[in-house]
Amino acid sequence: MGSYKYSSRAKDKTTFFSEIGNIAVFSGRTLRYTFSFPFEFREFLKQCYAIGNLSLGLVAITGAIMGIVLTIQSRPVLSDFGAEAMLPQMVAVSIVREIGPVITALICAGKVGSGMGAELGSMKVTEQIDAMEVSATLPIKYLVVTRVLAATLMVPILVVFADALGLLGSWVGTNIKGSVNIVLFFSHAFSSLDFIDLVPALIKSFFFGAVIGLIGCYKGYTAGKGTESVGVAANSAVVLSSLLIIIVDLVAVQITDLML
Repeated sequence: MGSYKYSSRAKDKTTFFSEIGNIAVFSGRTLRYTFSFPFEFREFLKQCYAIGNLSLGLVAITGAIMGIVLTIQSRPVLSDFGAEAMLPQMVAVSIVREIGPVITALICAGKVGSGMGAELGSMKVTEQIDAMEVSATLPIKYLVVTRVLAATLMVPILVVFADALGLLGSWVGTNIKGSVNIVLFFSHAFSSLDFIDLVPALIKSFFFGAVIGLIGCYKGYTAGKGTESVGVAANSAVVLSSLLIIIVDLVAVQITDLML
C-alpha cells in the first residue's frame, strides 16, 4: 500500500514537470513561428475582432460594477478617518494598478481561454489539425500564433477600457450619496496617478494576454481523443491560465516594488 502511494506521488510529480516542459517547448515553437514569414494577417485581424469586440460588453459591465462597488465599500472607511475627499484618488490607484488588469485578465481567461481550448480541441478531435499538417500547412503558425498575438494585443486594450469604465462607475457610486461634478472627480482621480502606476500595469497586461493565448492554444492543440477531451481542454485552459495570471501579477508587483 505504501509503495503504491509512493509511485502515485512520483507519477504526479513526473506529470507536473513534463507538463511544464511541454508548455515551454510549445511556447518556443510559437515564438519561433511568430517571426517567420508570411504572416497570417487576415486571421490575426479575425482573432482580434473575436477577442476584443466579443468580450467588450462583459468587460464593460464588470468594470463599471467594479468601480461602483469599490466606491460604496470604501466610502464608510474613509469617512471614519475624515478622508472622504481622498476617495477618487484611492479608487483610481486601486483600479489602475491592480484590480482592473487582474479582473479583466481573469474574465478573458474564462471567456477567451476556454474558447481557444474548445475550438482547437474540437479541431484536434476531428483531425482537422492533422489534415493541415498533411497538406503542408503549418497549423501552429495559422492557428496558434495569430491567436496568441491577438490576445497579447487585445487584453491590454480591454484593460484600459475596463479602467475607464471603472472610474466612471466610481463617479456614479460617489453621486449615490452625494453630488460631485464629473470634471472635479476625474481631476482628483488623475492627480494621484503617476508613471509607476500606469506603465507597469499596462506592461503586465501584455503578459496576461500572452499567457491566456498560449495556455488556451496549448490545451486545445494537445487535446486527446474523444469528445470529452474538448471539455477537459477548455476547463484546464481556464484553470491554468488563471493560476499563471496570479503568478505573473505577483512577479510584476515585486518588480514594481523594487522600482519604487
